[in-house]
Amino acid sequence: MGDRQAKNALFDGFADVAKALGNGRRVELIDVLAQGERHVEELASEIDQSVANTSHHLQVLAAAGLVTTRRDGNRIYYELASDDVEQLWSVLRSVSQSHLDEVDDLAADYLGNRDNLEEISRDELAQRLDDGTLIIIDVRPETEYAAGHIRGARSIPIDQLAERVRDLPANVEVVAYCRGPYCVFADDAVRLLRRRRRNARRLQDGYPEWRTAEHQIAHGLGSSRSA
Repeated sequence: MGDRQAKNALFDGFADVAKALGNGRRVELIDVLAQGERHVEELASEIDQSVANTSHHLQVLAAAGLVTTRRDGNRIYYELASDDVEQLWSVLRSVSQSHLDEVDDLAADYLGNRDNLEEISRDELAQRLDDGTLIIIDVRPETEYAAGHIRGARSIPIDQLAERVRDLPANVEVVAYCRGPYCVFADDAVRLLRRRRRNARRLQDGYPEWRTAEHQIAHGLGSSRSA
């Protein structure tokens, strides 16, 4: 039978992962890296931190085994260590939303009023991918689109959308998606398109959730249906 000291060490080891996630900027880095591999300078820009601060946060995540690195010339690239890390981030969001009342208020402060933003479910989008009745736009940065995207989606980063609306057929529904349920890019895209009198909806969550659902279906692990 194990002794108390050994048990303490074991559970302290589990807690090291929680400690690594005990900082908002590090959690934000996990969210960005769920889209694909990025180098330090890009990540620093994404989380509005210096390269030195970003490197420190990444080192903490790496020490906890949550991210891995590779070097290409003078640049160091980071990616999530496994799909389990992405799932951990998803569960953390879900638990926070379910058990912390202030999360909804914090989300509303950041995302704005979503009452008039219609969503499309993953199921409906999957069923309509090939019927020609909608256009899907990926409004994430181009590097994230290149790392992976919904089949048939067009890359139109949110900072280019205003100039490229005219490239979209006028009488076809537009579906915008971005990084996940707390990403503002798709919201901003739908608001812009509606101001231009276009029929537009946002995907209910984002590309990582879509990719996970496709993986589950491919391996017979479940359905793409949302709860």
